[in-house]
Amino acid sequence: MIARLTFLLVATALFASAQNPNITTLPKAILPHTQHKTVAGKDTVVESDTSKENKEPRYFYFSVLADVFVNARGGAAKRFAPGFEFGRTYGIFDIGLATGRVNSISPGTDTSRYIEFRPTINIFSAGRFAEGLCLGGGYLFKAKQGLMTEICNSINFNITTKVAVAVTQGYYFFDGTNSSRSTQYMGFSFTYNFLKEHSVNNQRKRAALIKDN
Repeated sequence: MIARLTFLLVATALFASAQNPNITTLPKAILPHTQHKTVAGKDTVVESDTSKENKEPRYFYFSVLADVFVNARGGAAKRFAPGFEFGRTYGIFDIGLATGRVNSISPGTDTSRYIEFRPTINIFSAGRFAEGLCLGGGYLFKAKQGLMTEICNSINFNITTKVAVAVTQGYYFFDGTNSSRSTQYMGFSFTYNFLKEHSVNNQRKRAALIKDN
């Protein structure tokens, strides 16, 4: 009698599990964690700032600036203005911080060293070429005309996704308590973009360069 009752209970349990698809009789094998890792160089690297919503490339850059004043008196040392800029690109918009000198010499008690906030936007692009508009503002240390503003246009050429050169034309405005002045310059810049080789941002940058070719 006990054996028959046990047999009926087992049969009922097996029948119920067969009729209910939500009940899993055998557990699935769990893959070790190490098997979920991607192989370097084969899969695309997704940076932490990459998102499906924002299709534009985002990356840091470093630029070497070389400007020459075209309406200033003096020799090459007084006309030449070297500088550096470090910033971040958000698609067609750059936010940079620049530092350098407005000339290669510092006469009197004034200094030619400056620091400047330089936002730039690309207003036109076609393949590897782009035109940029810069509106900057900064401070000339220990100068009588310490407040410094800038407006400039640039023609940019992307040699690769990581390297670009540009020709720039613009104006500096210097304001002090009792005086002000402005000067025009022509410039050249060399830019290096910090892009990983196998990255989504590098692919987006490459796609933007060849889109109109």
